[in-house]
Amino acid sequence: QVQLVESGGGLVQAGGSLRLSCAASGRTVSRYTMGWFRQAPGKEREFVAQIKWNGNKDYGDSVKGRFTISRDNAKNTVSLEMNSLKPDDTAIYYCASKTGTLTYDYWGQGTQVTVSS
Repeated sequence: QVQLVESGGGLVQAGGSLRLSCAASGRTVSRYTMGWFRQAPGKEREFVAQIKWNGNKDYGDSVKGRFTISRDNAKNTVSLEMNSLKPDDTAIYYCASKTGTLTYDYWGQGTQVTVSS
């Protein structure tokens, strides 16, 4: 059974930084594509970043240059370093894992990030 547990969310001022972490069980993060998504109130879920099994990384346009995704194979975790945060980054952030190549099929419960102006 695959479980993803996010942590690290919180309240931060604009311009600040936060680091989110996703602990995986039942799945080796280095063998699958792992991603981060976010959803703000009243908005659709938005792709943030992903790291593929081969280490290749992709980012959503709104976070390029500010966010960095990484993984720790020894700890079996995936992290999202968020810098230069803006109020528009306020959302619930979800960790997800993709079994095949099409859709993400495992999701965490989410962690709230709030950026104050």
